Amino acid sequence: MTDSHDPIRYDLQIIASWIPSGSKVLGLGCGEGDLLHFLKQHKNVSETGIEIVESKVSACIEKGLSVIQGDISNELADYPDESFDCVVLSQTIQQTFDPVSLLAEIMRVGKTAVVSFPNFSHWKVRTQFLFSGHAPKTEVLPYSWYDTPNIRVLSLRDFKHLGQEAGFEIINEMAIKTYSADRYGKTITFLPNLRATYGLFLITKA
Repeated sequence: MTDSHDPIRYDLQIIASWIPSGSKVLGLGCGEGDLLHFLKQHKNVSETGIEIVESKVSACIEKGLSVIQGDISNELADYPDESFDCVVLSQTIQQTFDPVSLLAEIMRVGKTAVVSFPNFSHWKVRTQFLFSGHAPKTEVLPYSWYDTPNIRVLSLRDFKHLGQEAGFEIINEMAIKTYSADRYGKTITFLPNLRATYGLFLITKA
């Protein structure tokens, strides 16, 4: 999954590998549609996306994707139960106000879901805060405390503990470390909560 010809980020390559061909997929906060476009081209999925930024919605439409503009916390209510085979929430949960309610809605409309997020317990984050006394900034988390879109702080371990409250079961997971603007990466198996930059989880209803 690290071939130089891969057109999408390393974490998105992993997510794509978890989604069966021909699936009905909903991408939440889908950005400019890189993952949905890849899945449509290579796995023949039936794609739907929700994205709040108008310019990114336009980029998706230019790719021929079915994407609407809206707030994911509100738009999910319009979909019936189990409307999708898989719902993808990639690097977005840390920017939501009510992740527990959002995950409950995701589990309602999707048979499975993929959730990924930056790992706030990475050793660089820990050591920066310990030795500098300032809110940390890293390649993965490059924002200052006053302009960050991330309003939640969570680790891989935190997400695992959330399952009972949010009503989901983890059926696959991967901790990764990325580099070269996230185009490449590797799997982290030793001390993942300390060493991984991102966590990816495939979940279903508990």
